[in-house]
Amino acid sequence: MGNLLVDNPVSRFSKGFFYPFRAVRFINRHKKLYLYIFIPFCITVAVLSLFLSLGFTFFQQTIIHYIPQGEAWYWHILSGILWLFAVLITAVLVFFGFTAIGNLIASPFNDLLSEKTEEILTGRMSDEPFSLAAFWQNSRIILFTEVKKISIFLLGMLGLFILNLLPVIGSLLYGFLSIFWTILFLAVEYCGFLFARRQLSYQEQRRIVLANFAMLLGFGSGLFCILAIPFFQLLCIPLGVVGATSLLLNENLVISPSGEES
Repeated sequence: MGNLLVDNPVSRFSKGFFYPFRAVRFINRHKKLYLYIFIPFCITVAVLSLFLSLGFTFFQQTIIHYIPQGEAWYWHILSGILWLFAVLITAVLVFFGFTAIGNLIASPFNDLLSEKTEEILTGRMSDEPFSLAAFWQNSRIILFTEVKKISIFLLGMLGLFILNLLPVIGSLLYGFLSIFWTILFLAVEYCGFLFARRQLSYQEQRRIVLANFAMLLGFGSGLFCILAIPFFQLLCIPLGVVGATSLLLNENLVISPSGEES
């Protein structure tokens, strides 16, 4: 009974949820990580600024032209509802665009940040010294992997968007499932750097995710909350990388190909 109170889906979800926030304290204790956060942070700022600008232009030049106008009282109510809906659509497009593109461009630098975080946590330094040539070679592999993951994410979002065609319940289903799909993507996305370095197969990665689903869902939910906080969302990518690496290593979730726990 005691173990059940400590180790249950709710407690595992809660533990995973706070890992992105704990990453703030971890980074402050190990200030050498700032060097590896600087470039992803600049990329995040640039991509978010770009998508906010595109979102504002899209809203001003496209969305509002489809909002009907009228003098009667019910037109004002309908117009207000549609304005709110239009803002939500624009925010969703900006959010998903920023999440996908920002992670793609910053992925090589995120892998380096994850590696340095692992070195701090395990005390084991990388056997290979850093070189620019090796970095760019690894970057091509990482970018290819990221393109595949983001393509799956976007195809999933497109499939879910079709649910809006269902009357009444369709929009509710889309709203709930799209958030769930995004949370799951965030968890898998940031765990992927350590998975790749350990050369885990797809079957091994899936086993780890399913066996620790509540904790990883909590981790993705924590990141989703960070993304919803204005300005704090600029730190989402480095906190996701450091948080996921810490979670996988501290909770002994990752198993090397040789079968030994990390």
